[in-house]
Amino acid sequence: MQIAGSTALVTGAGRGLGTYFVRALLERGAAKVYATARRPVDLDGAVPLRLDVTDPGSVAAAAAAAPDVDLLINNAGIASFTDLVTGDLAEIRREMETNFFGPLQVIRAFAPGLKDGAVLNVLSALSWVAYQGSAGYAASKAAAWSLTNSVRLELLAQRTLVSGLVLASTDTDMMAGFDIPKNDPAEVVRLALDGLEAGEIEIIADADSATAKAGLSAHPTVLYPALLGE
Repeated sequence: MQIAGSTALVTGAGRGLGTYFVRALLERGAAKVYATARRPVDLDGAVPLRLDVTDPGSVAAAAAAAPDVDLLINNAGIASFTDLVTGDLAEIRREMETNFFGPLQVIRAFAPGLKDGAVLNVLSALSWVAYQGSAGYAASKAAAWSLTNSVRLELLAQRTLVSGLVLASTDTDMMAGFDIPKNDPAEVVRLALDGLEAGEIEIIADADSATAKAGLSAHPTVLYPALLGE
């Protein structure tokens, strides 16, 4: 996927990783970048566009307003830090609506214009491993990983590159309350766009994500040593 000269649309552009994506795309020579959010955001050089990924009407209106998009970056996401058994079911549903059904609706709406173009879905290391307190988010991102794999096959005939960006803790608004090592968001975006331009279908941004994926081939107790009573 050649970014220079492309027309890109970034969901969740109002903060965090989305803002970094918009700026980096423009720096790499994208002809036009739609910066979308529930409330339009004013980012220098970008075209503001309202888009609520959980609202089918809003998705349809954005697709009609931006028919020239050939690079779609599904970045919008939420984390409510909710457990599955005891957590608020409404919050779990909200995570699934935003993190799974949201990108699915956007892909369905924009797919006809993405022939020979690309989709990048922002995923998470929690697609592959869950932690207590993050189970709702992890389940939604696991579903989004599966979505990415399936859509990649479904859009193969129209030569749409469908790539997944997998990252662990990154220094954005979502992780502001956690005092733990975090990725540099600018570096994550650089790796993502380099991967897109190289035609990569999966872009793993950090060592923690690589470790989580490798753990899938091992016994579950490797990822979850607590199951051994340790």
